[in-house]
Amino acid sequence: MRTVLARLDEPPTLADVGIAVHGPAGHVDVFSLPDLWQLHLYRYHADLTVDGTPHDIRPGTVSLVPPGSEVRYRYRGRSEHLYVHLRLGTAGAPHRIPVLQPAGTELEPLTSRFGQALAAWPRTPARAAAEIWTALWRIAELTPPAEPDTPTVHPAVAAATSLIEARLAEPLTVPEIARAVGVSHNHLTRLFRAATGETVVGYIRARRMERARHFLCATTLSIPAIAASVGIPDLHAFNKTCRRELGASPRAIRRSS
Repeated sequence: MRTVLARLDEPPTLADVGIAVHGPAGHVDVFSLPDLWQLHLYRYHADLTVDGTPHDIRPGTVSLVPPGSEVRYRYRGRSEHLYVHLRLGTAGAPHRIPVLQPAGTELEPLTSRFGQALAAWPRTPARAAAEIWTALWRIAELTPPAEPDTPTVHPAVAAATSLIEARLAEPLTVPEIARAVGVSHNHLTRLFRAATGETVVGYIRARRMERARHFLCATTLSIPAIAASVGIPDLHAFNKTCRRELGASPRAIRRSS
């Protein structure tokens, strides 16, 4: 077993959080947790075998082992690691995560999350679960899966969509976005269309309208406030855009929710 499929759309349920010390009582441990995932952050060198597949533990590596897997540790002396035993939810798309991988530049943030969870456990389990949930998402993004059939998003497109999301309430132009992400206007336009199937301007308009629909249906914010919050402060323009993109006026959208 080299990778596991984990669903992270729901917060985990923690069964235990702690610091485990192995080695003094013997150099080999063989065991399984029938109903629980095992999440470990290591500080030592050791050999790990998960369902027959060998892995090389080094300081600063992190492992995620699914329930029912037989694990075999061969220690090289006193070995101390941070551990979490947990249950994962069943919602959302699964993420393919290596059983064992280096934490790299995420080592310090992960160590901090584990430490915060340990400090909160068991007095405030919800706080501990929140810390571990964040850690799991960081771990899931350490090694992007190599899926040959899944197109990767160009870094400039990813940066552009993040910038758009953060600045929907502000005036945005394609040249300004292109400069911010370090490519030319024309190059960003080509990259964006290839990645999303639409223009940058069309994407901005769609995201503004999605946010406007949410505010109209889910909040009691005034329509002028909503218009301003999605970067279309002119009420005539906002009303016109809603009718064109959402099929109804802002008031009608709100009444139908």
